[in-house]
Amino acid sequence: MKRIGILIGWLVWAVGASAQSWSLDDCMKYAVEHATEVKREVVNARQRKQDYQHAVAGFLPTVTGGVQGQYAWGRNIDPETNTYNNVTTFNNYYQLYAELNVFDGFATINALKQAKLSQDYSATAMQKIQDDRAIDVMQKYVDAAYAEASIRIASEKMNESKRMLAKMQRLYELGEKGRPDVVQMESQVAEDEYNLTHQENVAKQSLLALKSAMNFPVDEELKIQIAEERNLKLKAENKEVPESGVNYETVYQGFQHISPDLKSAEYEVERARYDYKIAKGRLLPSLSLGGGISTNYYKNLSQKGQYDGFASQFHNNQGEYLALTLSIPIYNSDHWHSVKKARNDWQLAQVNLEETRRKLHDQIAQAVMDAEGYAKELHQMQKKVASDSLAYHMSSRKFEEGMLSTFDLHTAAQTLLESRIKELQMQMLLIIKQRLVGYYQGENLIK
Repeated sequence: MKRIGILIGWLVWAVGASAQSWSLDDCMKYAVEHATEVKREVVNARQRKQDYQHAVAGFLPTVTGGVQGQYAWGRNIDPETNTYNNVTTFNNYYQLYAELNVFDGFATINALKQAKLSQDYSATAMQKIQDDRAIDVMQKYVDAAYAEASIRIASEKMNESKRMLAKMQRLYELGEKGRPDVVQMESQVAEDEYNLTHQENVAKQSLLALKSAMNFPVDEELKIQIAEERNLKLKAENKEVPESGVNYETVYQGFQHISPDLKSAEYEVERARYDYKIAKGRLLPSLSLGGGISTNYYKNLSQKGQYDGFASQFHNNQGEYLALTLSIPIYNSDHWHSVKKARNDWQLAQVNLEETRRKLHDQIAQAVMDAEGYAKELHQMQKKVASDSLAYHMSSRKFEEGMLSTFDLHTAAQTLLESRIKELQMQMLLIIKQRLVGYYQGENLIK
């Protein structure tokens, strides 16, 4: 893809790179596969499926059974005569009861719809977690690559200063330079050595942050190989950087239908709406239908006589019954509180949805404008690096000829160093923003 004459690829695999080297996409893939959030979401998805099955089971009747054995002695009531006696008896009761919810203010139906909504949301939740993790790793990877590239720049600067110091010492021995010039150059070398050490520490910290974002073992080596490709440079004949032609309003209109963040906010609104409907349903009367069957077995252990056997009593003592129960809630402060709270949560979810839409719109607009802006800045910075490089080369020649002071040479070297660092920063920022713009246009974050 050619846009503004820049080919994205500052961070690429070198041909024949070792198996231990990791590209940006490799790091993002590893992070998505090993992220704790992803593993947690897998469990959450199973739980949502279980909740849906539980909601379906809410339409089935509840069935309970009971068995009771009673051994009594001393003064008790004779069940045959309903009078007190002093005997030892054994009673055995059996009961089977079923109840079906006929109407509960549509709470069961709304609970099923809410559970189905949550189950369907699982794919969106997983995508949101994966995208968030990939974007975080992309930022950490670019930071680590920037730190590694800064080491190379600092090392080149230090080597150049050491070369100039060696030449300065030879000129001093020949009497063409004074001791102060040598001391200033030694100070410059010491400063460059410090900068190199500092950049190495920053690189270690950036790599550790990348490992943490990837959930990568800290004690294992993670090597990211960087190759600076010449085709990344803007063409010299390009006097101006053309507009990318990307309209952020068009990008937003297309991305809002697939945005995981927006889908998550919409899900929260629907979930809160069902919570509100379920809470209101508890204020309505409920109707349930129940029925059961029971039987018992009795034996007087104090009297010897002929008793019907267990099977005979079990059959003869059977009784059936039906019950229709209407429950009318008159006043329950907890129910009214739940309704008001659910309504407030629903309204709050709607506010959060509007805020998510606004933030997404602003993020897309910012990414598009940043991508265009950084491309233009990079174009100008590359020209500045070329000019500063030429200026430093000329200053170095003048210094060797004794026409320039050590301070002026140091100033030219610092200007070139700052320009190269700034150019590197612009390249890194451009990589992130163009990858984000592509994501907002529907491309996969991981290629």
